[in-house]
Amino acid sequence: MSWERGRAEIERLITGGELEQVAPSADVAGRLLADAIAHVDFASTGVGDDPTGALQLAYDAARKAAAALLAVQGLRATTRGGHIAVIDAVRAQFNDRGGMEVFGRLNALRRRRHRAEYPDEDSPEVDEEDAQQALKTAKAVIDATGRLIDSGRLEVFQTQ
Repeated sequence: MSWERGRAEIERLITGGELEQVAPSADVAGRLLADAIAHVDFASTGVGDDPTGALQLAYDAARKAAAALLAVQGLRATTRGGHIAVIDAVRAQFNDRGGMEVFGRLNALRRRRHRAEYPDEDSPEVDEEDAQQALKTAKAVIDATGRLIDSGRLEVFQTQ
């Protein structure tokens, strides 16, 4: 299956130096997905003791799972594009596709993690409920990513 949906956004990210084309790698995708699963498992054990740390690990898990999709397609964020490029790329291509609305929640999770990582006086503290919600999102991203990869329909992204 050719992922025509989001093509213009992916090409914009490549042209802007936020994404780069690399050799597609199921191995890299597998490592990223395994890291994501390990992060969620580990974070789940510490929600009560360190909700901020659990939220941060949940975000990293979701981001790595999203990056796994790009690895299969032969795409990778550059230092210029970073986390936002990964989120923009998967949201443009996969959000709302076959019940995969979860990719639309990644940016809100990124912003919440940012406010926890770089707080100011107006930043709310992270509580267990915040961490649990972040873990729920991360698990959903991991699940959606696994289903997309397992479908065998992801192709290497080719610019037109």
